[in-house]
Amino acid sequence: MEVKHERVKQCLEAMMDSGQLSVGERLPSEILMAKEFGVSRETFRAAVKMLEQEGRLLVKHGVGTFVIQPLPMIPSSLERLSSIGAMIRTAQLDQGESRIKFTKEGCSPEAASALGIKLGDPVVNMERVHTANGEPVAFSMNTIPQEIAGDAFDHDEFQGKLLQFFEKRLGRKIVTADSEICVPLHIDRHCQRLLLHPQTTVLMLKQVHYDEANRPVLFSRDYLRNDVFTFNIRRTT
Repeated sequence: MEVKHERVKQCLEAMMDSGQLSVGERLPSEILMAKEFGVSRETFRAAVKMLEQEGRLLVKHGVGTFVIQPLPMIPSSLERLSSIGAMIRTAQLDQGESRIKFTKEGCSPEAASALGIKLGDPVVNMERVHTANGEPVAFSMNTIPQEIAGDAFDHDEFQGKLLQFFEKRLGRKIVTADSEICVPLHIDRHCQRLLLHPQTTVLMLKQVHYDEANRPVLFSRDYLRNDVFTFNIRRTT
């Protein structure tokens, strides 16, 4: 069922996209707009708040609400949780098959700290090599607590996107992640998998993934060729 303020937001977006509300134009008063959409002032205010957060409206208290030019999209923005496959497609490369290996072992100190479990607790480690245009471009080491993984990886059931597998097979929807950008040493054996050309450098993302209840469910180390992937972030005051 559609929420009223989301419907109002969509209508305002359509008016801006069509030019009915142009950049620089001030919206009519809150009372008039709420009446026009047949909603309460609180509902209309909620829609405006969403568009303000998205950078499409500027609210100047005591002055009015103005349509502003939205900022351009940032490719490969770190603000958005994306799979490596999606990043490969964003780089306009042909995504290839990935080689997958599973092992069960005791949790390492780093993963235990990230996942909030005890050192040596059983975990499933999944290694994946991602290719693009026939070359390895990324290597991932994913660590999942055995308590969460169960036997889901015992019978070669995994295929496709890991985030979707978590939601559909493990019943945990991953909604956010804390990411740290690192530069691995060139002697790191996982880094060496990707050093195919003299100009190749490698970045690593260490990421703790959380479910809807803010519980850590996945720790990943993603090695990415910097001659293929670039990352951007928009900073504000």
